[in-house]
Amino acid sequence: MVMMSSTMLPLGTEAPGFCLPDPQGKLFSLTDFREAPALVVMFLCNHCPFVKHVRRKLVELVKKYQAKGVGFVAISSNDVEAYPEDSREMMGQYAKEYGFTFPYLYDETQEVAKAYSAACTPEFYVFDRERNLVYRGQMDDSRPGNNRPVTGADLRAALQAVLAGKPVSPNQKPSVGCSIKWKPENEPSSFGEKAM
Repeated sequence: MVMMSSTMLPLGTEAPGFCLPDPQGKLFSLTDFREAPALVVMFLCNHCPFVKHVRRKLVELVKKYQAKGVGFVAISSNDVEAYPEDSREMMGQYAKEYGFTFPYLYDETQEVAKAYSAACTPEFYVFDRERNLVYRGQMDDSRPGNNRPVTGADLRAALQAVLAGKPVSPNQKPSVGCSIKWKPENEPSSFGEKAM
């Protein structure tokens, strides 16, 4: 397994567009969230132990901030031929089993992951009302095996600031997780990789 850290897309970047299907084939795009005061784009997948480590607290966090109007969308970009556990069918089962209240979309071409410079799962991006990037990186500093509780502190702080109309702290830490499983033709350069 390769552990990867976020490439940290530049703050202020306008949210890259997308139009992707959920496991049932329903398409979602950026415009579906146009009324939201903030939008969180998350890169997740089914099999990653780093995603499994945070998923219960993530679902709780999402529900809390959805009640405040925040939009959430998750995207899986992994090569499903190499990782069949991340297939669309399995995504649908996973979303149902863990109570996802947000669209879980499949990026078959991996073009959306490339547009976001996504490198790992989980990875989080927060966009303000104008859909400019104000936060990217980790949910918090908990990792499998480091004995730190999953709190969502970093992501919560960013959302609280956006909702309060305040600037988000630029002191942001990259997420760490499993590398996105690129198709051979899409394999990016190996920056940010660490042996694991």
